[in-house]
Amino acid sequence: MRERIALVDVNNFYVSCERVFDPTLRGRPVVVLSNNDGCVVARSQESKDLGVKTGMPWFKLQDQARRWGLVAKSSNYELYGDMSARVMEVLGRHGLWQEVYSIDESFVGLAGTAADLLALATRIKEDVVRYVGVPVCVGVAPTKTQAKLANHIAKHTPTLGSVCSLDSLADQDVWALQQRLPVTGLWGVGARSGERLRAEGIDTIADLRRADPSKIRKKHSVVLERTVRELNGVNCLPPTAERADRAQVMYSRSFSTPVSSWEELDQVMNLYTQRATARLAAQGLRARVLTVSAGTSRFSGEASFPSRSVALPSPTADPLLLTRYAVSALRSVTNPGTQYVRAGVMLSGLDRDTEHGGQEQLDLFGSPGEGEQGSLFDDAGPGTAAPSGAAGGDGGSSDPGRSSGAGDGQQLNALLAAVKGKFGEAAIGLGRGGFSEEPEWSMKREFRSNRYTTEWDELPTVRA
Repeated sequence: MRERIALVDVNNFYVSCERVFDPTLRGRPVVVLSNNDGCVVARSQESKDLGVKTGMPWFKLQDQARRWGLVAKSSNYELYGDMSARVMEVLGRHGLWQEVYSIDESFVGLAGTAADLLALATRIKEDVVRYVGVPVCVGVAPTKTQAKLANHIAKHTPTLGSVCSLDSLADQDVWALQQRLPVTGLWGVGARSGERLRAEGIDTIADLRRADPSKIRKKHSVVLERTVRELNGVNCLPPTAERADRAQVMYSRSFSTPVSSWEELDQVMNLYTQRATARLAAQGLRARVLTVSAGTSRFSGEASFPSRSVALPSPTADPLLLTRYAVSALRSVTNPGTQYVRAGVMLSGLDRDTEHGGQEQLDLFGSPGEGEQGSLFDDAGPGTAAPSGAAGGDGGSSDPGRSSGAGDGQQLNALLAAVKGKFGEAAIGLGRGGFSEEPEWSMKREFRSNRYTTEWDELPTVRA
């Protein structure tokens, strides 16, 4: 019985999600665009074959797109996020453990004989297609670095059927592959590291595998030393329950049209903070620090990128409290009349919500605190003017709202999540977040497909 690590990676994830609900896109060149339909962020293989590069501006591709039959789709974050969750749930059924690495990649622990491992990897691939509808490649090996390499082999060797288990390959074949692949094709080796390695005569993965780990550590880093050891079968990267860099939750977007008034900025903070807080609560986390930011165009005459951090009185995931702090903080660093083209909210200093309380909360129907100009439920958004200290570095002596009983924020988050889970994201919200129509400044997504799995009004329609 061998314990092995599988890396499962969805092929062309964004495009594959689009094709699940629109089969007419299969076999056609498809690209997915960035915020405000700016540039290409994902490509189908057919698009790659046409020479379309990641980062190419869409306006430069439009004329050629008509001749090529190239289809553009706006980023559909709601659909991609839900499809990712479905893929990860299927993968979790098959493993001894699971570590979600990114939106379209996951490490899964497997065990069995060489034949068992290959059969299980094949079943994983088939089950993801059967239950979710997206194609994946599976690489199985003794270490994470080798699993990444095996996944690469599976993706670029059609005869393997998208599955590669190194235990099922002859050692000399694996060695021959490593002698052909450049060292920069290895997980964890970037362009700069690759240049330094090539200067030392290490050009291929096989060259790095032969290197002395201790010398690599002295000349480069402990990270690259681990890579060498992992290439030789020493497991240096054990599974982790959570990603180590999960230190913050952020919601940031560009606007389709510039925002220049405090009223509009209040609306932005209302919506963005609620969405960030929903992500925070879904992970069972609370934040100690809130940071807001805005920005003008880099090409404007006087580029401006104001930001401000708030040290919260206590760890919280209360959407009311966080929204009022965000609005107050952004007002304190922005100027009416300035043309802002982006804004964001970041929640950091995270810890687990183990007590479901102990936070300062807001009275849902209470009046605004002293010094505020408006209510959370004004059409413009939550309470507006920043009380002295509300957006300061130490949290200040006054709060943007009054406190109520502990646990109210937890209950409110649970209520919002339950309603949205049943009726869709647009079903309920606080203040501006409760309006189903999108404001004029909302991110431009001219080519967005339906959010088939998260919005009742956009469910797939089947006709017989």
